[in-house]
Amino acid sequence: MALQLILLSEPRADQVTATLSGRLVDPSGAFHPSTERIAALHSFKRPSDSSATLLIITASDVNSIRYYLKNNSVTVECTITVLNGAEGILPPFSNLQKDLGEFLQSEAGADVTFVVSGESFSAHKNVLAARSPVFMAEFFGAMKEKRSTRVEVKEMEAAVFKAMLHFIYTATVPELDEKQGSVVAMAQHLFVAADRYGLDSLKVLCKRRLTLGIATDTVATTLALAEQHGCSAQGSVCGVHHRWITDKS
Repeated sequence: MALQLILLSEPRADQVTATLSGRLVDPSGAFHPSTERIAALHSFKRPSDSSATLLIITASDVNSIRYYLKNNSVTVECTITVLNGAEGILPPFSNLQKDLGEFLQSEAGADVTFVVSGESFSAHKNVLAARSPVFMAEFFGAMKEKRSTRVEVKEMEAAVFKAMLHFIYTATVPELDEKQGSVVAMAQHLFVAADRYGLDSLKVLCKRRLTLGIATDTVATTLALAEQHGCSAQGSVCGVHHRWITDKS
């Protein structure tokens, strides 16, 4: 999917400079908007002057576009910024998700280390607390981890905690976009982790992925998971599939 700015007015005595940006959005609000794409500044003066093509969906977005697909269509949020001569050049576009992801990887300024299944992960208490009410209570409440710089996380796999940590910083879960059979197991474990740390938006992502990946060899565990965590919406989806299996047997 691509967008382009085209000048449709009469010829102008002076040129106008503008830029276009766009991103996919979920009208229901269940999913975060996709990464915003922004086109280079372009000057328009004559009719039909057009900007460079702006790709909203690239090859790397193919796996995630299904989260925004509703009734065989997607919703694109566009922003057109027009500059006058006094405004100069737009500042470089900042990708908050990318910046925070790199901040996590760099471990710069990290003030807490999690030990999960023998592996260590460094993070920042302020970021964690801003995203999770559980971390807020742990680090800035009356819980014993308040002053601790080392926290042991039990009953969780290291890969699951790593994926959850990445989501906290970037609101994305690349592991759920993979096509391997293990993605359903990852979604199940992440759902439990999200419930444990109060990450409701991550739970929504996991539920959607589990629904898309429902199969005869995963429906039983997914249904049990939904019932255990009081997820009625997911349970209803799994319940229909479960009845189909029962009727066929």
